[in-house]
Amino acid sequence: MATTSIYGENPYKEDVRTHTISVLVDNEPGVLARVIGLFSGRGYNIESLTVAETRHRQGLSRITIVTSGTHMIIEQIKAQLGRLVPVHSVSDLTIEGPSVSRELALVKVDGVGEKRVEALRIADIFRARAVDATTESFVFEIVGDTEKLDAFVELMKPLGLVDLSRTGVVAIARGPESMAGQDN
Repeated sequence: MATTSIYGENPYKEDVRTHTISVLVDNEPGVLARVIGLFSGRGYNIESLTVAETRHRQGLSRITIVTSGTHMIIEQIKAQLGRLVPVHSVSDLTIEGPSVSRELALVKVDGVGEKRVEALRIADIFRARAVDATTESFVFEIVGDTEKLDAFVELMKPLGLVDLSRTGVVAIARGPESMAGQDN
């Protein structure tokens, strides 16, 4: 049975888009749990999450969240994040101007003979480094945008992909200003 309307697509339906949101927070226990609780309590999905201390002297950490939703949902997420007590600033890197984002992956590939040679050739094309090697396997380290990593993983599947570990997206705005509006 068809689930689409006989009247066609809804012209008022908003597009769901992926956004990278950077949140500067106090580096203290429970902050990440509060941020995660905001997402889970409202049914928002987190596609990628990274957290690290970025300013030791000020006691600040950066949380980078990749999420998706309509324009209204993304605006709600940003507003609700901004109201959390330990949050200093919230930036939507997807719309606030140029930014740089990267992800790191470790990709374990099992292979001998021609598959081994092909895996090394593809790794060279993608500028992946072999960080571990045995006579039957490699562990490649690859850094780049999410699409690059996805493409590399897809090419490694038929060559003997065994395991995969990804860091999640880290991102930062381009230009001279810091997220908090002041130099470190």
